[in-house]
Amino acid sequence: MVFLCAVYRLFTLYLSGMKITFFSSQPYDRSFFEKFNDSTGFELQFLDVALNEQTAIMAKNATAVCVFVNDQVTTAVIQQLAGLGVKVIALRCAGFNNVNLVSARENGIRVCRVPAYSPEAVAEHAVAMILTLNRKTHKAYNRVREQNFSLNGLLGFNLHGKTIGVVGTGNIGQAFCRIMLGFGCRVKAFDLIANKEMESIGVTYHPLMEVLNSDIISLHCPLNEQTRHLIQDETLTYIKPGAMLINTGRGGLIDTKSVIGALKKGQIGALGIDVYEQEEKLFFRDLSANIIQDDDIQRLMSFPNVLITAHQAFFTDEALSQIAITTLNNVLQLVKNSNLKDQAALLA
Repeated sequence: MVFLCAVYRLFTLYLSGMKITFFSSQPYDRSFFEKFNDSTGFELQFLDVALNEQTAIMAKNATAVCVFVNDQVTTAVIQQLAGLGVKVIALRCAGFNNVNLVSARENGIRVCRVPAYSPEAVAEHAVAMILTLNRKTHKAYNRVREQNFSLNGLLGFNLHGKTIGVVGTGNIGQAFCRIMLGFGCRVKAFDLIANKEMESIGVTYHPLMEVLNSDIISLHCPLNEQTRHLIQDETLTYIKPGAMLINTGRGGLIDTKSVIGALKKGQIGALGIDVYEQEEKLFFRDLSANIIQDDDIQRLMSFPNVLITAHQAFFTDEALSQIAITTLNNVLQLVKNSNLKDQAALLA
């Protein structure tokens, strides 16, 4: 026992000399990662700037960098990180479309992510957006605060019995399907491989174009070359006129200009987005005193049937705790033995 304790102390001292540099960090990142760092003992450096070619030098003396959805981990950035001696790129999210994995392998840098932190967090936020857009609770809240108790313009519809189209049935998509089945909805899904467990509880799988012909469509697929601008002029023609479209996946799944045109024509009856193609210039910062130059987001915000939240879906205590624990353990395992127990978390 004494020997084991001595080994543990030596290993802790070894790790304490290793630094993780966090890019695009927020106060809540510092709070949760510091809370769960006791068992690993890394030195943590938190930067509020995004990782790019100009800021990569700030990872000097770091063993690992921890990045988020809008950090641009390109070939040029990875080459800089490798030159600085960085060994690990740890994503504190599930998506990895912003990382050049081939370049990471070529430069001997390991890449890991958090494949499943709290799928219910994102799924529940998608449902919250549906309910808000449908029953217009955000408008009712503002009305009552102004002593306006009229119901005119607040008419919604029963979710029970409606057809829900789900694109992507990974962990988040599965959680979303279960919730919507609980509402008494018919759930149709599209994915490359049908999930037997989902089928056993009542989800049916169909071609994409049939799934798009639903009362409500919710996007839960990853962003890659095949899914980029999944919703655009051609696919919009398959959407039932007046349908609701929800995106809590990645902003690039939607061609923003095409969706604006569909909203103007009434092809889309309501839109809820927690992600946006150009969000790296807007989200996670206070721009209330600024004039936003992005005409597309300004146009979207002008529609009465559009609800936008700023990449908030993951933002629960449970999710942030699991993200911190998993990310720190991922780096710890890669530093110890260059491998991960959870192979779904290892990308390169």
